[in-house]
Amino acid sequence: MLREVTATRYVEPLRSGGSVPGIVEADDLGTYVVKFTGSAQGRKALVAEVIVGELARALGLRFPELVLVRFDPAIAADEPHQEVRELHAASAGINLGMDFLPGAKDLTPQLAEVFPVDPLEAGRIVWLDALTVNVDRTVHSSNLMVWPTFGTAPPRLWLIDHGAALVFHHRWDTSTPEKAYDFRHHALGRFGPDTAAADAELAPRVTEKLLRDILAEVPDAWLTDFGTPDEMREAYAGYLLARVRASAQWLPTDFPGREQLAAEEADRAARAQRGRPAWLKQVPDLHGKPAARQDWSVHLG
Repeated sequence: MLREVTATRYVEPLRSGGSVPGIVEADDLGTYVVKFTGSAQGRKALVAEVIVGELARALGLRFPELVLVRFDPAIAADEPHQEVRELHAASAGINLGMDFLPGAKDLTPQLAEVFPVDPLEAGRIVWLDALTVNVDRTVHSSNLMVWPTFGTAPPRLWLIDHGAALVFHHRWDTSTPEKAYDFRHHALGRFGPDTAAADAELAPRVTEKLLRDILAEVPDAWLTDFGTPDEMREAYAGYLLARVRASAQWLPTDFPGREQLAAEEADRAARAQRGRPAWLKQVPDLHGKPAARQDWSVHLG
């Protein structure tokens, strides 16, 4: 089961995502990024975080530890923004925390140019995303972190943020386990993901027992769609097990190469430029032009 900790100090909110998670310190001396039950995404996002994150860990992918965080809004009484205070007030009790990775860098398209990812590792991550129908790991929002390691070991790739996965639990009556995963612009597509090898390696490891063990970690209070919490666990396990068995029908294998991605980006920038007013056409398109490449090896090596 997930460990339970109590938040003792509210550090700051993170405004990079719509759920406005917060960084907190807890009574186990750990620091966590907390996603709140009162956020607009609702508790289904937390269910997805637990299922996909724990599945990633079970399959040998790097994913920060998850904990249940008991949160008292009183510790964040000094938060100046009313909407954040309202979020906290709606989230008293148990929330979900992810171990904070200090110094980690987002895997941006610029960093991806100088940070190599092995095709098999890329394939494993794409395979997990395809299995869990994660629609939020794109070239512009990778939800992947490059975290420096100690000593002479190289930086490693860590997965975060799976709240947008398991899209089938938003439409139980119409989603089918065989549905294809059409995600050509996955954040790791440029690395030639070996999804066939990943499927051969990982599919046999996603067993009914593994799924039941993972689903046992989801709090009952977050499983409220229909029936009892145990009936919902059965529904999740059944769907994912059926999807594993149908992997030949949804496995993504065709990803655009670097040249095609560059051509698409150039075309996007050109179309954006054509749509600008004449007086702006001499101003650089800072959103379409990649930032100057940095020597990330200095920061991450």
